[in-house]
Amino acid sequence: MAARKDWDLLIRGGLVIDGSGGAPHTGDIAIAGGHIAERGSDLDPARAAKTVDAHGKWVMPGLLDIHTHFDLEVELDSGLPEAVRHGTTTVLMSNCSLGICFGNQRRNGEDPIVDCFARVENMPKHVLRKAADLASWSTTAEYLDHLDTLDLGVNIVPMIPHSMLRAEVMGLKESVSREPTENELQRMEALVDTAMSEGYVGFSTDALPFHFLAEDPNRKTKIPSQFGSYAELKRLTGVLRRWGRMWQATPPKDNPAEVFRNFLLTSGSLHGKPLKVTAVAAMDVAANRNLVKLAKILTRLLNSSLFKGHFRFQALAAPFRLYWDGPVNPLAEEIPELRELNEPDLEDRDARQRILADPSYQKRFARMWMHGKQGGIAGLKRKMRAEQMAFDRDMTKMVFHSGCPADWVGETFEDVFKRYQASFDTPDIIRSEEERAAFDALPLMASTPDAGEPYFVLGLLQLYDTDLRWWTISANRDMDVVGKLLIDPQIFPGFNDSGAHLTNMAFYDGNLRCLQLAQAEGMERVAAQVKRLTRDPADFIGISAGRIEIGDTADIAILDPQALSAYDSDAGLRFVHRDAFDHEQLVNRSDGVVSHVIVGGGIVWQDGEFTPAHGTVKLGRALRHRDNEASVAAQAMAAE
Repeated sequence: MAARKDWDLLIRGGLVIDGSGGAPHTGDIAIAGGHIAERGSDLDPARAAKTVDAHGKWVMPGLLDIHTHFDLEVELDSGLPEAVRHGTTTVLMSNCSLGICFGNQRRNGEDPIVDCFARVENMPKHVLRKAADLASWSTTAEYLDHLDTLDLGVNIVPMIPHSMLRAEVMGLKESVSREPTENELQRMEALVDTAMSEGYVGFSTDALPFHFLAEDPNRKTKIPSQFGSYAELKRLTGVLRRWGRMWQATPPKDNPAEVFRNFLLTSGSLHGKPLKVTAVAAMDVAANRNLVKLAKILTRLLNSSLFKGHFRFQALAAPFRLYWDGPVNPLAEEIPELRELNEPDLEDRDARQRILADPSYQKRFARMWMHGKQGGIAGLKRKMRAEQMAFDRDMTKMVFHSGCPADWVGETFEDVFKRYQASFDTPDIIRSEEERAAFDALPLMASTPDAGEPYFVLGLLQLYDTDLRWWTISANRDMDVVGKLLIDPQIFPGFNDSGAHLTNMAFYDGNLRCLQLAQAEGMERVAAQVKRLTRDPADFIGISAGRIEIGDTADIAILDPQALSAYDSDAGLRFVHRDAFDHEQLVNRSDGVVSHVIVGGGIVWQDGEFTPAHGTVKLGRALRHRDNEASVAAQAMAAE
């Protein structure tokens, strides 16, 4: 009979970067019962049931993704594979006021999950309905109980979402058409208070001015969180302040005075006790270079000795590359003329074609497209990168991906437009019969070849609709600026927006890109960034994660530094079909960079493959605030 082993797993000889920020050191880590049992050097492999050779690799706490929308995906694929494969072991869900902690909330013919998520997070309605069908609970306590039953591949951390809270108390229709009564406000406060007592880590809101509902009769109506007054916000965040919990916010970006007033709620000087606030997002927007500067100034002011706040913006460690399905994209919602094309369902091509064929719409579209491109004050703002719109409509930065003639793939809209114009005088410039047929078919340009670039874009949308896939980088074009944001001590890296915008963006590997940038500056910077991607956000959120000390839950990522140094994220972008969604998804493939991912002491990713335990064995946890976990542990000890 084989002797019983002391440890389930021994990780040997890796360079341990433990998340403390201290100097890395070579050592071993032993795991037993899902926890770190011992750390040291030359631990005896004979005491372990299984060993992992980590020589030449980095061993660190599993990474945190601090801004995700995995609430729906976890119901359809509890392993969350696109998080796991990049070394992520803990994800914060229910951001931007959206989540499912109150169940599907289908009452009086309303379907809030579909209505709220479809356009804000660019998720197909059939995927949303599939997830909503499974959301059979109705209380926040039942939701946590439900999450505890899932075979989670990572740890998940839900919050209370403001839009769903309003819909729960007022009904969806009422939540976007009137102010709440005092009784309704009190019930909202009570629900948030109850949730905090159950262990929820915080509350999320949304005030971005281009987030709209997606079902009739609400397609021109913003989501419920947008209708919450300052007084309502103050009362609800007051509950968080009492509990010491976190407020996640997306600000009303076009109203600086309102942004400042709202974020002053973090102030301990004004409100007696600081409120933890984390906000989306510190990015270098191409159309407005002032936004990133203002974000840094605001952060320092709120955290100063004057206001004594506890405030952190979030930052993305990558160029903000967005793929468009014809006219459909989250940034399109900001511009009224493009928003009209996003209001119909994705499948409703006829509705979009009717809009595009309307001469009055074409004129409005042309005025919008050329705004700031023809001089004047608007032109000066554009030249100075001080425009209001995030999408800069720069055809030299808009790149064809698919759904168009093969000759166009990889070229910019400007390249093809100039060739189209030149083809009238020089027909031989046309590259192929496929391109010739496309030029001949452009509906508006054929009759008005000198109409200019807006009519070229309109023609493309008429000709191809959502079959045309193209991309542009709307923010973070200058990685030197991004690098400075990522090391700013008052800004959190780790914003990846994972689990949403299925065909529009993919930053699942964002934390790896952050570490790659740090790697270029040496191991001291790597150690600091590991801390900022693990222990720091875990402490801010208030969860037991991001550590690999003895007794901690064994959530670990093992990386190959040579593969990380050579990693090309752009080359790893691809569209794949996800059976769980019955839909395609834009993903990253960093295979080779992360050799092992360990969650709850079990290996879920190893040498480029998911293990049999991934998504079939309960290894990840639904994390509560650590104050609640400590209370539960104390009660259990008392009972014993």
